[in-house]
Amino acid sequence: MSLTSAFRASAVIAAAILVLAGCAAPPVKNSNNAVSNFCARMVTNSGGLNDRSFNDASWKGLQEAGSKYKIGTDVLVSNSEVDLVPNVQQAVDTGCGFVLTVGWELTAATTDAAAANPNVDFAIVDDVVDAPNVKPIVFDTAQAAFLAGYLAAGVTKTGKVATFGGGNQPPVTLFMDGFVDGVSHYNEVHGSSVEVIGWDKAKQDGVFTGDFEDINKGLTVTQGLIAQGADVILPVAGQVGEGAARAALDAGNVSIIWVDSDGYDTLAAEYRPILLTSVLKNTGSAVVEIVKSSMDGTFTNSPYVGTLKNAGVEIAPYHDKSSAVSAKLGAEIDQLRADIIAGTVTVSSPSTPK
Repeated sequence: MSLTSAFRASAVIAAAILVLAGCAAPPVKNSNNAVSNFCARMVTNSGGLNDRSFNDASWKGLQEAGSKYKIGTDVLVSNSEVDLVPNVQQAVDTGCGFVLTVGWELTAATTDAAAANPNVDFAIVDDVVDAPNVKPIVFDTAQAAFLAGYLAAGVTKTGKVATFGGGNQPPVTLFMDGFVDGVSHYNEVHGSSVEVIGWDKAKQDGVFTGDFEDINKGLTVTQGLIAQGADVILPVAGQVGEGAARAALDAGNVSIIWVDSDGYDTLAAEYRPILLTSVLKNTGSAVVEIVKSSMDGTFTNSPYVGTLKNAGVEIAPYHDKSSAVSAKLGAEIDQLRADIIAGTVTVSSPSTPK
């Protein structure tokens, strides 16, 4: 080969290398500018990101994992049901090793994507997908809602409390079942007859707004419950619950129990005076733990089930409503928590996660 031919061949090879390098996916950088071959993506349900509920909590957990483990993280926001499948596919197409999906709406899309991408680890919040590379993140919220129901029965002045949901789905009705049973337990202990409006556990039927976004529906439904005499209300309806908080604030003598995250921190400060407590799901810590397992190769499809025992669920402090909770009632709730953890008090629901 002549010197000129050799030079031309070398130039072709060099150009080919440059083209291939240009096709390679760039490293993903997180907010700390750390570079990693591992990255994680999250897909919200149609409630969007700022739901002050499980989308928000899940994203905070993924951000914490990104900061803690120096990995790239991002979120794909679903504004309607038509966004769900494309967003999951887009999350997979990034080449990230971990994809987190939030809510039962994403069950089918997660199932299909996991089957088509066996080398990607998936986790889904609030539903169960039976696949080797999908880890369900579920919470026995009935346990914490049982405490909230007992609390509600202990502070009501009208003898009537209420609950309603965004939709008749297991992750929603699980809260409502626990709440109703907590009220019933209070009645048994104290010989009282506090009534729950909005949910019949035996029939698994009650009051639902039909969605998780329309705040006005929450306002209207809650006004109706207040008109029936309820003065403590548990909305299990994402952003719709903000309407319930508005109705309670306007009424002036009604308390709200928030769900998923501590409403005292996530809702507008004007609602703090009417927040009795919140039924918490510690989604963030679960997400951090599961991301680490995906990174270090210990990921399994065994469900993560949050309970009172493992601090996966709990009720929030009473904050501004502390004066409404007597020392005796507070002590009873503390003992009840211990009894549930010990198994001497059993909380059950048709929707209890396994």
